[in-house]
Amino acid sequence: MKIRIDNARLLMPDLTVSEGSVLTEDGLIAAVGDIPDGECDEVIDAHRDLVMPGFNDAHTHSAMTFLRSLADDLPLDRWLHESVFPREAKLTAEDIYDLTRLAVLEYLTSGITSCFDMYFFPDAFASALTDSGFRGVFCGSVTGAPSAAEKLEQDYLRFNGKDPLISYILGFHAEYTASEELLREVSALSHKYKAPVFSHSSETRSEVEGCISRHGATPTVYLDSLGLYDNGGGGFHCVHMTDEDIGIYRSKGLFAVTNPCSNAKLASGIAPLLKMHKSGVRLAVGTDGAASNNALDMFREMYLAAVLQKILCDDAEALPAEEVLSAALSGSADAMGINSGRLEAGRNADIIMIDLDTPNMQPINSIVRNIVYSGSKTNVKMTMVGGRILYRNGEFFVGESPEKIYEKANSIANRISSQM
Repeated sequence: MKIRIDNARLLMPDLTVSEGSVLTEDGLIAAVGDIPDGECDEVIDAHRDLVMPGFNDAHTHSAMTFLRSLADDLPLDRWLHESVFPREAKLTAEDIYDLTRLAVLEYLTSGITSCFDMYFFPDAFASALTDSGFRGVFCGSVTGAPSAAEKLEQDYLRFNGKDPLISYILGFHAEYTASEELLREVSALSHKYKAPVFSHSSETRSEVEGCISRHGATPTVYLDSLGLYDNGGGGFHCVHMTDEDIGIYRSKGLFAVTNPCSNAKLASGIAPLLKMHKSGVRLAVGTDGAASNNALDMFREMYLAAVLQKILCDDAEALPAEEVLSAALSGSADAMGINSGRLEAGRNADIIMIDLDTPNMQPINSIVRNIVYSGSKTNVKMTMVGGRILYRNGEFFVGESPEKIYEKANSIANRISSQM
């Protein structure tokens, strides 16, 4: 499939805006800029709208869509134990498939072209994404005893290289849900395959205090002492980080994946993004799941990431829009290990088109700042993944009607609620 998008404003890798065309072929960006006419399967006139890389959601739990607006206004511990865990125990692989299909629709409307997911039934997750044409990276989420590491290794080997849209990264749920024996096994796998490791980390103050009580160290220091970060990786949330934690993230080249909407809604706190960024820590952005957000919307995420830093630092100059946008594009792609996030030849053709001819994007004093501070998912006109258009002008092209996907999701939610 060969598609050329002409007459576009282009968001370049350095976040400057130029004008020209984009050519995609065989799932990749073939050329950017001044492109001569040639035979294509489709030529799209952008009418001077913005063509840019898609956002990469660097931490989510896609199938948690069934919990949207069901577990609200509770602190994290009650949210998990009273609402989330009991309902999750009733999920089937078929549920995960259908609920992930719903998440994909929402990702597409938000200009998200890939997700870094941690949840149950990875086969169902992978099938939902490939059937939709969407790109996903699955993060291992093992818990409990060391025997869980065997399944983690099996999944790591069988998912990587299986489909160009799907990859798998080693991971565990969190320090507080894993035995030290399991963590040592995960560390051994990381060293065996020279592979990065990700997990939830330092999300709440009580989590950090609990780890210090158990091990005499913060989660970051403790996990690093086990060799888990020797091959890179990072943490999701990273809200309560000490200077020593930040130093480890910098020296090991780890990614701090921020989830400001979820952390604000659960009153977990505000991650010290500016401090980490100034220290040389690499940043990425994720939505977390719909149970704690409640939307899978990168525009909300970017806005909060920027403005909450200004409150935290008491400084209106803290973490400008350009840094946040970069984190949601190339930062997240790099954290996920995918060849996306930059509008340049050779990258995945994961591309979106932003409607600039709308009140919230006018006047065009700064397109980048408009995206972060006034942009909305209503501005997303088109979302392409791997050179295939999956969403355009309000219409989905994912192999199943949205109405059918909605019907299945509601049926799952009603069934589980009736069992509570």
